[in-house]
Amino acid sequence: MAEEADWWRRAVIYQIYPRSYRDADGDGVGDLVGITERLEHVAWLGADAVWLSPFFKSPMKDFGYDVEDHRAVDPRFGSLEGFDAVVAEAGRLGLRVLIDLVLSHCAETHPWFVAASAGRGSEYDDCFVWAEPAAGGGPPNNWLSVFGGSSWSWCEARGQYYLHNFLTSQPDWNYHSPRVRRELLDVARFWLERGVSGFRLDAVNFCVHDLQLRDNPPASPAGALANPAVNPYSGQDHLYDKNRPELLGFLEEFGGLLARYPGAIGLAELGEEPERAAVLATEYTAPGRLQLCYSFDLMGDRLDADYLRAVIARAEAHEGAGRCWALSNHDVVRPATRLRAPGAEPRQVARLALAVMLSLRGTPCLYQGEALGLTEAEIPHHRLMDPYGLAFWPEYKGRDGCRTPMPWRPDGAAAGFSEAEPWLPVPDEHRPLAVALQRADPDSTLNLARALLALRRRHPALQVGALELLGEDRQVLALLRSQGEDRVICAFNLSDEPARWGAGLRPLEGCVGAGRIDGGEVVLPPWSWCFART
Repeated sequence: MAEEADWWRRAVIYQIYPRSYRDADGDGVGDLVGITERLEHVAWLGADAVWLSPFFKSPMKDFGYDVEDHRAVDPRFGSLEGFDAVVAEAGRLGLRVLIDLVLSHCAETHPWFVAASAGRGSEYDDCFVWAEPAAGGGPPNNWLSVFGGSSWSWCEARGQYYLHNFLTSQPDWNYHSPRVRRELLDVARFWLERGVSGFRLDAVNFCVHDLQLRDNPPASPAGALANPAVNPYSGQDHLYDKNRPELLGFLEEFGGLLARYPGAIGLAELGEEPERAAVLATEYTAPGRLQLCYSFDLMGDRLDADYLRAVIARAEAHEGAGRCWALSNHDVVRPATRLRAPGAEPRQVARLALAVMLSLRGTPCLYQGEALGLTEAEIPHHRLMDPYGLAFWPEYKGRDGCRTPMPWRPDGAAAGFSEAEPWLPVPDEHRPLAVALQRADPDSTLNLARALLALRRRHPALQVGALELLGEDRQVLALLRSQGEDRVICAFNLSDEPARWGAGLRPLEGCVGAGRIDGGEVVLPPWSWCFART
């Protein structure tokens, strides 16, 4: 596979959540052998790279995002040899492999934290964030955990608090420690040597904390984060527990490491309100740092022309930022359920959302099951696994509903995912959407997704072209994508009423939308789209 330094500009990334992709060893949990067996599906779809969520050794209190050993595969998922087989099979299929590096925190069972939390005087003391109690007792400041409560927990053996932005079992690394930075760069080097093409960097803007431990101010209504309303975390403006400018130095070190491996990239996850995230994305993807920042802008519940124009305009205003678009991931309600589209069926919503995302300027990322049009699963409380959902039930039901197993076929106890009882149930409504059925149906959402990816691949304008917003129509979102002589109009009717738009347009060969051209105008049924030539 030829290494192109900027392959990611034209690529489509496919996220695999290993626990739920395919279980090959029959224990009800997905594994690396199962991924290897089903990589052909990703290549058939037309994606260029896979992003694997964590498979490292872990106590699994946050299902792999609490890492005990960054250089080891958890036995639930297989072995290092099994990972090498994934990379080899991906290479045979023309796919690159990105892995999810969790660099902001580790597991409480990580040997360095075990040593540091046993008492003061460990060689690893400065690898974590320790603080004395406040003058009147209690935590040193008002910082909050994403998963609820204070982000400080008491360590009796040390007589100090330690920082954790997530679960109490996920202590934060201290990035002010040179030893920590060296170690995490060495972890990245370990996986680059094993053949990965780069990393998705989990929660990267959480990595650095304010040395003065200043209190966060209240959030303004416009700046409140998109966390569940029941979570007090949204009520703070997180100036001091994350988003720190000191991180940029580490990103330059990380970028320097990537540069030594041709074609390797860094993709940063930025959990932050949109305006600040846009600014941070520009900083994080400046030359010599990372290549892409993962955008949450399409993960709200709105699917209307005015909202999407604002999202696109904000992205275009920060033209220098490397942007990765996604409709969902392992943390977000599936778009077929989440997006508001009065009068539209979930199938229509899933198809339209895919067409919109694949028309934008930037690198698209598809989450497993999204190309099938899967809906959010309803998980009964007694089957709930997610600690986030357990903390805020019933106001917030957690993330299990988007993590259910991939339905490979309609029959069997686990729809082809496993021969055993799966770790999360397979919803009955997912069985008719199984891969085997959809691959055989020319009109399926899966075949539509494949056709959209093929259309994107045929048109440089859709891959790397400039983007121009056309008009401010109430119903129709219209874009012009252009690269040299390749010019493509993308028109989306984001309403429950028929619409006509444009003039002097011609059909685009291979257009897969429900719209059509009549007398030079695009004719769009409700919740539909059409790609055209000028």
